Amino acid sequence: MKEWIRKIAISLMILLTLMITIEYESSRNDMKEKLPENYNNVYKTKKLIIGRANDSLGLDPANVTDIDSLRVTSNIFETLVKYEKEGKEIIPGLAASYKYSEDGLVFTFRLRQGVKFHDGTAFDADAVVFNFRRWMDKDNIYHNGEFEYYNYVFNGFPGIIKEVTAVNNYTVEIKLNKPYAPFLSSLAMPVFGIASPDSIKEYKNDVYKHPVGTGPFMLKSWKPNESITLIKNNEYYGIKAKVDEIEFKVIPSDKDRIEQLKQGNIHIADDINPDDAAAIKNETDYRLILRPCLNVSYIALNNEKLPFSKKDVRTAISYAIDKDDLIKQVYSDFAKPAKTFIPPLFIGYDDGIDKREYDIKKAKELLKKAGYSKGFKTTLWVMNSSRSYMPKPLETAMYIKNSLSKVNINVTVKTLNWSEYLNRIKNGEHEMALIGWSGDNMDPDNFLYTLLSSQNAKHGVASNYSFYKNNDVDMLLTQARQTNDTEFRKLLYKKVLAIINDDMPSIPLTHNMPVIVANPCVKGYVPSMTMNESLENVDIEFR
Repeated sequence: MKEWIRKIAISLMILLTLMITIEYESSRNDMKEKLPENYNNVYKTKKLIIGRANDSLGLDPANVTDIDSLRVTSNIFETLVKYEKEGKEIIPGLAASYKYSEDGLVFTFRLRQGVKFHDGTAFDADAVVFNFRRWMDKDNIYHNGEFEYYNYVFNGFPGIIKEVTAVNNYTVEIKLNKPYAPFLSSLAMPVFGIASPDSIKEYKNDVYKHPVGTGPFMLKSWKPNESITLIKNNEYYGIKAKVDEIEFKVIPSDKDRIEQLKQGNIHIADDINPDDAAAIKNETDYRLILRPCLNVSYIALNNEKLPFSKKDVRTAISYAIDKDDLIKQVYSDFAKPAKTFIPPLFIGYDDGIDKREYDIKKAKELLKKAGYSKGFKTTLWVMNSSRSYMPKPLETAMYIKNSLSKVNINVTVKTLNWSEYLNRIKNGEHEMALIGWSGDNMDPDNFLYTLLSSQNAKHGVASNYSFYKNNDVDMLLTQARQTNDTEFRKLLYKKVLAIINDDMPSIPLTHNMPVIVANPCVKGYVPSMTMNESLENVDIEFR
């Protein structure tokens, strides 16, 4: 009897085990159906995938100005100094420490030792000197390209940098021709990432395809207009990256980026359309992240062409645009109206500056005064893809077109791809163009000198897309660059903004709050105010 009971018990146990196994396999099969095809790559090899609207234009940081390039190079290259996570204070980077003379003309950097480039060569003082000489000397055999940012920041070639020398293997001294208050802030920008001299010598004009730095990630592959994949640098001297790979995947459509996120094919959807962001704002399955407003969008009016050479015409346009309504209709309230060309959190910002309230009557009066009582015809250029400062460029252009029609300005909207667009407005071919600027550091010089100095209004390499030239503005901006007295700099920048507000060389529109949507599995992601975040601290955790 006992043997019979024992056999029944064993049979029941076998049956129960079989049922559990079947249920487990069934649940596994159901799970597989819900997981993306790239499950093994994404989940098992810790591959962080970021969906974005545009591809990079190049991966040589010294020869690019677009944020889509610099977001990638910020993970490959490192700078002598950098901003801490909050984006407010300068801290050591590849330089372990630094000091400068009382007159602000000599900066000494003591470099980190034991650091290697991705190609295995040593990072040392000679490598730093090599990079600076490549940037600053137009006769240097490796000065291949425009090096636009160096030109913008340091006033030409060699500009305000007089000399860069290696004091010893791990000490570099930089002498300036004149004091330059934002010098350390400028060196913290990703465009001044230190590259391997050997890679520059080897790849020459193709170095933009073969980036070799010292950072936490290295280039694995670049499929133009598809994706850029970085791989973890296991020899990194600092804290090693938490993910094995990062893929920057080009997904031009905002809706497609959101859909790819929902399907589990990407982990972060960058620069999301405000309408889409509003739609998923209350969905608990995703994290909605707003990047701080360190940007400005504006209508660049070409001051070298009629009728935009006339101040009354430019001012009339500023009265004809209802910025609050633009933000409501096009930005779904994910932006703030711009009174001027710098965000409110910068030193020198004057909250009392005239906002130029929407006033159609005033706009018509000014046009009549300028000799255009019947209006005029013009063309407004717009890029064909979203930017961090302007997530819906075509919709913005159509809003501007409709607004100006109310004051008899007949606008034709012309759309161009981003690369061609940037090249042509740098050359001053436009009449009106929608454009913007995302700050690379927290100094107002980064906006005002770049966007409004006559030094930067040179055809072919311009960043002053208004081609605005004012001697008083140039003098004040130069003074602000050459003093370390913060209170005096505030006063100087307020004077600049007062002149700009009166001249109205172009029309500031918005300070956008770029929207990022992330899967909750993404841990440690903190968006940088400058948008150039290094991602070594980001992890992917699954339950």
